[in-house]
Amino acid sequence: MASTQQIKARIKSVKNTKQITKAMELVAASKMRRAQETTLASRDYTKTARHILTRLSQLTDVSRHPLYAMRDIKNRTLIVITSDRGLAGAYNSNVLRQLTKELKSDKQDKIHTTLILIGKQASRFVARVEGLDVLGSYDHMPDRPGINDLLPILETIKKQFVGSRYKGLGTNQGYPAVSLDSQSSGLESQNITVDAVDVLYTNFKSSIFQEVTLQRLLPAAFKDETVGKDLGLAIFEPNPKAVLDSVVERLVDVQLWQAYLESQASEQSSRMMAMKTASDNAGDLIDDLTLAANTARQSAITQELAEITAGAEAMR
Repeated sequence: MASTQQIKARIKSVKNTKQITKAMELVAASKMRRAQETTLASRDYTKTARHILTRLSQLTDVSRHPLYAMRDIKNRTLIVITSDRGLAGAYNSNVLRQLTKELKSDKQDKIHTTLILIGKQASRFVARVEGLDVLGSYDHMPDRPGINDLLPILETIKKQFVGSRYKGLGTNQGYPAVSLDSQSSGLESQNITVDAVDVLYTNFKSSIFQEVTLQRLLPAAFKDETVGKDLGLAIFEPNPKAVLDSVVERLVDVQLWQAYLESQASEQSSRMMAMKTASDNAGDLIDDLTLAANTARQSAITQELAEITAGAEAMR
């Protein structure tokens, strides 16, 4: 059995660790509340945006719109959202595990995958794997991002998907503009490099449950969405095609923005729960060590009494 001094030193070390984990738990809880409020506030808007994109595809011919182009998938870009820091439970490992499955699936289907990484954890993981094509890595993203923080990524994926018809950053409130000129023919002449763009992120369900989700961003044909009755009766002015040309980019941008917000809320929730578990385990360990220290102290006292008694008997 360890000495009393050794056990007391270990108790002190565990108490210091508990103070750190408790502080991190409180910080994560504060950030989680803000991230959760932001995520829930924009979720309905994002859902309606998907419904509008789906409804517009039903009302007008979207085949000529660059962002709706449906092609056989031979190349795709996968945006992976993780955190910069660890100590968030299984948050990062779950995303990276799903990333591994997607890479294996694409390899079997002979699909070339290009990665755009958000967060240091994804960058560190991919750096250990040979043969992966990384288009960009973005670290130290803000806790509460605006759409402008994601514009470099959005501009990149649109340029990949649309090709030479992409004009780059326009003057319309800072949003990129896509030319609808479809006179050029052939994918090679348009410099199109990917046929689909997906985002891999963690969807926030509740403080104790988050789900890794793979969502398609481009092409902007959300066929899995069911349009509500109210939107089905809506009238698009001046006409569906004009609305399609003016809002489709913004509605696509919102999908990536919402995915990042969901990931932020999930990260802080996972970190809060992980730190709470660590604090609870530290408390249990302190109780066990305190009991061991008391046992060792009592054993030492008993041993001393036994030696004193034995010495007194010997002197008689």
